Amino acid sequence: MKRDIRYNKKSNLLEDHIYHYELQDVKEPHLFRELFDYKSVPKVAFNNRHVPVNMPEKIWITDTTFRDGQQSTSPFTVKQITDLYRMMSRLGGPKGLIRQSEFFIYSQKDKDALRACQDLGLKFPEITTWIRANEKDFELVKSENVAETGILVSCSDYHIFKKMNLTRRQALDKYLGIVKSALSYGIRPRCHFEDITRADFYGFVVPFASELMKLSKESGIPVKIRMCDTMGFGVSFPGATLPRSVQGIVYGLNHFAGVPHEQLEWHGHNDFYKVVTNASTAWLYGASAVNCSLLGIGERTGNCPLEAMAVEYASFRGTLDGMDLTAVTDIANYFEREINYLVPPKTPFVGRAFNSTRAGIHADGMLKNEEIYNIFDTAAILNRPARVAVDKTSGLAGIAFWINDYYKLPEEYRVAKDDPLVVKMKESVDAEYEQGRNSSFGDDELVNLIYAIDSKRIRVLASYSLQ
Repeated sequence: MKRDIRYNKKSNLLEDHIYHYELQDVKEPHLFRELFDYKSVPKVAFNNRHVPVNMPEKIWITDTTFRDGQQSTSPFTVKQITDLYRMMSRLGGPKGLIRQSEFFIYSQKDKDALRACQDLGLKFPEITTWIRANEKDFELVKSENVAETGILVSCSDYHIFKKMNLTRRQALDKYLGIVKSALSYGIRPRCHFEDITRADFYGFVVPFASELMKLSKESGIPVKIRMCDTMGFGVSFPGATLPRSVQGIVYGLNHFAGVPHEQLEWHGHNDFYKVVTNASTAWLYGASAVNCSLLGIGERTGNCPLEAMAVEYASFRGTLDGMDLTAVTDIANYFEREINYLVPPKTPFVGRAFNSTRAGIHADGMLKNEEIYNIFDTAAILNRPARVAVDKTSGLAGIAFWINDYYKLPEEYRVAKDDPLVVKMKESVDAEYEQGRNSSFGDDELVNLIYAIDSKRIRVLASYSLQ
């Protein structure tokens, strides 16, 4: 057998490409019962095989808020979708770091929302669609003036055998048929490899991906592969075995099936609290795109939060690259105000209390230097200043910090924790908790407390904040 040795310009090494995997058309489904016996918590196995970090030159985010995300909430109105789409474009910036956003096209309202967003004329995110792998759904795509559509191509035997009642060969032929139809109309197919973290990687996933790359080469149209961790089984641990290894999946599709970085996209769920780490790992090991939703909304435990990966991008690249992260705060506020969606207050970056402290010792540190207990300049980056919630543990420092923050006092007018007003306020706060109070003080309560203690002082504080 002639060896296929190629020079890799990225690693500057000669690499062996002798691997060729054929479809294994098994008679019985391979369900990985040694890992997923269903009667116990899924197991993580290791073979200690490691693959190299292979970060693409360009990485970006794609969005599924109006498709997967919307499946978990009350249906959005056309106006809500349009407003969120506009803010998402602002968040992604002029370089389009939020590259695409996918839409349903089944109802009239779905179609109206898609066209309303198209009419905005925004370059990014590009609007794409999502369909099941059948000709009836594809007929919908042809009328929507989109360049790309997602196609559901479930790849685990759980889905192929138990859901669709097909063999692997039948599933492969069905999928390839609809992909060929898309290519014949010049539409980019994005193949959603559903349940990839329970799929036979070398027996189905790689052979299928290899066939797709042949079609891509023949047509001159990039066929994308979305690696869907549908149940959140993916793990990022070094040396973990397939099918659960995120880096193994990404490396394998790139190395064994020849899928270019820019045609690989990761889509994860948070069933096991791993959604952000898994998305970051997909970037690190060779996927250019990670698929997310605003606030992480989505089926069951949700998708990867888009705002989390925007911050992760800045962490990896050392720059925002034009992203406007203040849009994150506006989006969170919009969800609460216009959609009546309750954002859990402790949610990183978007919860009302994510950068708020109650502990007196933390408040004391922030009073001296905010950088001690705030993750970064949240006021400048997210338009969300660090806060202190006043309760029984806040102490003098917490009350002083609240006054300075609430009235936005300039440096020269800020109160210290030994200020007589602060001391008297703490006495009143402590007295309430001694009488059985068990909730924190709201802003209005604290304003009224200042007024009761020193009505003249409150006018002075308000006047300082206006300077």
